[in-house]
Amino acid sequence: MKFLRILAFPISFLYGIVLALRNKMYDWGIFSSREFEVPVISIGNLCVGGTGKTPHIEYLVRLLKTEFYVATLSRGYGRKTKGFLLADTQTTANDIGDEPLQFKRKYSNIRVAVDAKRVNGIEQLQKNYPSLQAILLDDAFQHRAVNPGLSMLLTDYSKIYKHDYVVPTGSLREFRSGATRADIIIVTKCPKILLPIERKRLISELKPMPHQRVYFSYIKYGDFLPLNGEQKNPFSKEFYFERNYSMILLTGIANTSSLEYYLKDKVKNMERMKFPDHHRFTGNDIENVKKIFNNIAAANKIILTTEKDAMRLKNPEYAEALKDLPIFYIPIEIDFHDKDKEQFNEQIVHYVRANQKYGSVYSK
Repeated sequence: MKFLRILAFPISFLYGIVLALRNKMYDWGIFSSREFEVPVISIGNLCVGGTGKTPHIEYLVRLLKTEFYVATLSRGYGRKTKGFLLADTQTTANDIGDEPLQFKRKYSNIRVAVDAKRVNGIEQLQKNYPSLQAILLDDAFQHRAVNPGLSMLLTDYSKIYKHDYVVPTGSLREFRSGATRADIIIVTKCPKILLPIERKRLISELKPMPHQRVYFSYIKYGDFLPLNGEQKNPFSKEFYFERNYSMILLTGIANTSSLEYYLKDKVKNMERMKFPDHHRFTGNDIENVKKIFNNIAAANKIILTTEKDAMRLKNPEYAEALKDLPIFYIPIEIDFHDKDKEQFNEQIVHYVRANQKYGSVYSK
């Protein structure tokens, strides 16, 4: 595999050149890039996926929603619909995609929209909700048609972009130099204990520009929740860990390494069923899950999936097939190391407060 990636390097270089030229067209003003009066925060990455954008957007929602009128705007990857669409209580993953559905179900008081054309999406949000005070753009670092007021770049602790290459040799969507567009760089999925010397090493490798702030975040795993929201789980996740449950880990996300590492010493054995990112489960997939589950020779056994996968598995057409299976999902949140939390929160809130169209009653 490594040899094939080396052979693909010329393709990666040419692809990177094309993308770099496209970016220069925006930088030179040949391609237009819209700015908006409403504060717009872009959250994205340089690599193909798996850096933790979703929990970071949720962190921003929790940070801002008590003080500001907030909306999220995503492409809606994997949906069956087209154009601009607003989420409501009846929306499914087929309508808007799994991540936007997750935002809407967890934070019903914010506006959640999807549109592949982000400029149109922002215009429609402003038209429908003129009092919006902040818009969070999901996975929009390469979407240069919008010039956000604040741009956040995420990079995985285990593989920061400085050690990666453009696809197909590596997993980058563009050359590493694209990172200079970011105002904030977040190293995600860090160990829960991050030594100062390790922090210093990573900053040295990233070589941030003078205008860039670097923060470090880590994942916090919640309790297992039943896929069927009408059911209740009276036990904490430790109940299953202490009794050495066997587990099927059912995933359709880009990167499962952090979750697998978290679980590896906590369950008796783990059967992995991996599908591509945003995989749309089929009836055959569900039957295979049931077959593998029934073949596990253990009395104590469960099926665990991610919160994002749960959004797709909750499709009504799977309800009958899944109703008798002990299937749970594990929600995650992110938090920041040391003083990063206070400084990050202050930077974000200050930006949103300072850029209200008509001023803000919250301004200092």
